[in-house]
Amino acid sequence: PAWVDGRSVDIGLVGDVVAVDAATIGALLEQGRIPVVSPVARGEDGQVYNVNADLAASALAVALGAERLVMMTDVEGLYADWPHSAEVIDRLTAGELDALLPELASGMLPKMEGCLRAVRNGVAKARVIEGRVR
Repeated sequence: PAWVDGRSVDIGLVGDVVAVDAATIGALLEQGRIPVVSPVARGEDGQVYNVNADLAASALAVALGAERLVMMTDVEGLYADWPHSAEVIDRLTAGELDALLPELASGMLPKMEGCLRAVRNGVAKARVIEGRVR
């Protein structure tokens, strides 16, 4: 169970990506198809688990040897001192991001963790951009 406000909360069947079938996804891409990947995955035990979509995207980027991972969000980017400042951080090193992770708001945490996992596993760059349509 997870803990929220000091209380135990059952968050259901949540898992993390341990493998990606890059050959199948690569074959679809070579055929000009756009794979739509659901963040639902079957575990080795046969159980179906929910996987965070940002972490799944990160695992896909690594497995496919992507040059860049782009995450979209409904805010301008990663704020330097949210909610006290609206200043958006333009650039971070992996080490700087690692130090920031414990302080991030819950909505941005999986995106930033996904970016960090990606660059630490071979993706050259990761970006978080605002995806709202105006």
